[in-house]
Amino acid sequence: MRKVFKIAVTGDVHGMLYPYDFTTLSPAPGSLARVSAYVKDLRSRLGEDRVVLLDNGDILQGQPPVYFYNFIETGVTHPVARMLKRMGYDAQTIGNHDIETGHPVYDRYRDDLSPIPLLGANVKDTATGEPYFRPYAVIERDGVRFAVLGLLTPAIPAWLPEELWSGMEVTDMVESARRWVEHIRRHERPDMVIGLFHSGYESTHLTGKWLENASGLVAREVEGIDLIFMGHDHLRAVRRESTGILLLNPGAHARLVAEATVTADVAPDGRVAILDVEGDLVRLDSYAPDPTFMAEFEPERTHTLQLVGQVIGEASGEFSGRDVYFGPSAFMQLIHTLQLEVSGADISLASPTSFDATLHEGPLRISDMFTLYRYENQLCTLSLTGREIKNHLEMSYNLWTAVMQSPDDPLLKFSTGNHIKGDYTFLINPSYNFDSAYGIIYEVDVTQMQGNKIHIISMADGSPFDLDKTYSVAVNAYRANGGGELLTRGAGIPSDQLKSRIIHTTPLDLRYYLMEAIKRKGTISPTVTPNWKFVPEHLTAKAIIRDRERLFHQQDTRQD
Repeated sequence: MRKVFKIAVTGDVHGMLYPYDFTTLSPAPGSLARVSAYVKDLRSRLGEDRVVLLDNGDILQGQPPVYFYNFIETGVTHPVARMLKRMGYDAQTIGNHDIETGHPVYDRYRDDLSPIPLLGANVKDTATGEPYFRPYAVIERDGVRFAVLGLLTPAIPAWLPEELWSGMEVTDMVESARRWVEHIRRHERPDMVIGLFHSGYESTHLTGKWLENASGLVAREVEGIDLIFMGHDHLRAVRRESTGILLLNPGAHARLVAEATVTADVAPDGRVAILDVEGDLVRLDSYAPDPTFMAEFEPERTHTLQLVGQVIGEASGEFSGRDVYFGPSAFMQLIHTLQLEVSGADISLASPTSFDATLHEGPLRISDMFTLYRYENQLCTLSLTGREIKNHLEMSYNLWTAVMQSPDDPLLKFSTGNHIKGDYTFLINPSYNFDSAYGIIYEVDVTQMQGNKIHIISMADGSPFDLDKTYSVAVNAYRANGGGELLTRGAGIPSDQLKSRIIHTTPLDLRYYLMEAIKRKGTISPTVTPNWKFVPEHLTAKAIIRDRERLFHQQDTRQD
């Protein structure tokens, strides 16, 4: 008998539980509330026993509701766990941003989520040698056994302080997949093996050590997997390998669902043959939020709105995130001065906290702090030489800027492909790796290649900057642990030496310190210290105007 099943997968939801963005206080196109409506429709058409519902991780960071129930309202069952149970999820893979919340949060969440299994076959408990999370789940639907193998990108040590993943080791995805697929095939006898991988497609190594995105590599090198769902990189994808394996990625923020259609033949004696596997991405903007979902979780929504609406201070003018790509800005100076005030360091290195965030003139609310810092990130003070600082900036501005030869050339490195498919908009490289510096005076020569772009003139007070001198440098924890590879490939510090360079790490996150600083000052004013600039100015002056219009016209007219 021929039977058709739907495997529906969300991923990188990043706290988008409601059709509302609690950082901008405005409606949002995606949400679990819309997913709930979609799943109800799917089950009503196909039947409960023909639908498998999975999530691919990174759900516990990104929006205020998850923050408050991660760290403040901790005495109740986590609302995300309640939501996934209510919606009938069958399994979930852990994501790196879930790990970033720390053991107390994700350990509690795992318990709250039970009996839904939280998967991570390549996350090893260093005390026992066994998987810290469930390695796989077996789901039976109408005579067909689906085995779901969960894997997480192993590059956790390149981004996160060890205290967040203490007692765990995240191992290579290909090796883990090979081991566990063989185990599953031998011991579980599934009719179909599904990979639920919190990892993107492209085989990208970080500092030559961690294979961050390995889903495509697993598809090509590991036998016995029939279907793979990807995540982590936020890039929407429907692709089929030469081996025949279909790979799907729904992108981020619950705007789409990855939907695989599996056709199977189930014989009277119970034997199953998988006949066909097809897939597509389903947009959710045509689904109204599920009213019963909204009603059940209205108390949490109301509570979050009350919290994020609290006024903590005032801005006497606008801090525009659109200025940061073209020179010193009030937006970046706010971040730099905060890092120097909290750390007492000589120099601050920091990047835009999101692509297009702005603090508007007027009252500042807790929601605005989530606009600046979407994820929790501590502040670290490092010991770096002047040469390492220069080389760090060389790589940063190489990611950021093109090489100009005439006034008609672009200043920024614009993407020429299908840049709308991801979260990194219209630039080749993500802006969270565009570090600028504060505490020094320097120029960026856009006619030069990496290695000769940066000319550091002096310290901010006019004293000499010495390439051989050691300075204390404030950076966020993501950067301090190797994120973006600016300290490793850029500054040339071996990844296994980064930990020894950390002088101090704050106990709390940068968002907290910014909130406290604003409360203390009452009013913050946009000020710009012109401590760096692009040169030669006869090339960059018109390019800045032209590129700004190009970048943000595209952003303002973007269709998702």
